[in-house]
Amino acid sequence: MPTTTARSAPGATVLTTGERDVLRALGCGLGDAEIAAALALPDHVVAELVVRVLGKLGLRDRAAAIVHAFDCGLVVPGRGPRGQVAAREPGGGRRTGAVPGPPLRVSVLGPLRTSLAGRPVDAGPVRQQAVLVALALSGGRSVSPRRLLADVWGEEAPDGNVVPVYVYRLRKSLRLGECRDAVIRRDRYGYGLARGVAEVDAACLDDLDTRSGAAERAGELAEAVRLCGRALGLFRGEPLAGLPGPLAEAQRLRLTRRRAALAQRKAECELRLGRHAEAVAGLSSLALDEPLNEPVAATLMHALRRCGRRAEALAVFDRVRLRLADDLGVAPGEVLWQARRAALRGDGPATGRAGEYRPGTGRAGEYRPGTGRAGEGRA
Repeated sequence: MPTTTARSAPGATVLTTGERDVLRALGCGLGDAEIAAALALPDHVVAELVVRVLGKLGLRDRAAAIVHAFDCGLVVPGRGPRGQVAAREPGGGRRTGAVPGPPLRVSVLGPLRTSLAGRPVDAGPVRQQAVLVALALSGGRSVSPRRLLADVWGEEAPDGNVVPVYVYRLRKSLRLGECRDAVIRRDRYGYGLARGVAEVDAACLDDLDTRSGAAERAGELAEAVRLCGRALGLFRGEPLAGLPGPLAEAQRLRLTRRRAALAQRKAECELRLGRHAEAVAGLSSLALDEPLNEPVAATLMHALRRCGRRAEALAVFDRVRLRLADDLGVAPGEVLWQARRAALRGDGPATGRAGEYRPGTGRAGEYRPGTGRAGEGRA
């Protein structure tokens, strides 16, 4: 019988909500892949959480975690090893069951991935994939064939009934049992995914974004950092990489900007918590991806200054100033000049907010280069 060094029920109280979910899943005997599917988390995030749970509780291995989950009452004996894991709904609620979540999963935060009942599904050629993405991102609303043509083909829309053909092929690929129309429905307004049949990672991202913004406004900075980290962990690369059409391009831009704004929110909360080194690490990577994003550069400058790296902070300003001049023909805006003055003086605000969040929505907003410029030629 495996043993544990932390068998008392209060032991689970040192865990965050996400870590308790992982401990419960371990107690149900689930492997990493099953936990990732149950909790809608990337595999690498699950692996990190497992290590953290074992470390916090002083547990030797997964077998000890199973015993501890029973000891803490997270898993009830006698109900089977796989029936107790609680999975999160996209909106933050919970559901229970051996096969958690909707049968269809669509992941757009990277190259398109589609799975049905836990098995990968080939969604067909790229235009057909783009049709599925248009339905998945419609928010449950029906999409007319004309709208699908405009979203997927733009001005290159072909003649004939290509949309019904692609929908027919998708229905065959995504068939649930014997019901051909179980996944994609048809009504008088157009096509749409059947209610409750699909989980889309972009919807999970929206939920985590909103919750992290609410936590930040409530002053719960550690929780905001955790939620931002979970949201950022959903990304697997460039959103919708390789997919054609106006909708895919617009969503790619929107989700890329969302990723940058979430990373900045996370870093700003880390700065306010005094975690300057962590903020520098995240912002340095983000600045490479967003070389013209002045709020990101300004926040990085403040983080470097707080770490005593003033020369590096000033070097960030010079690098961004040159890129703005070469690529856009503009000078830095006021937010970047403020960060420079703070670096020169060695004082100033801890963060470089510049209205990068849309007030009242709880959502990380978008920064558009070339707007709000000020202070050309200032020292």
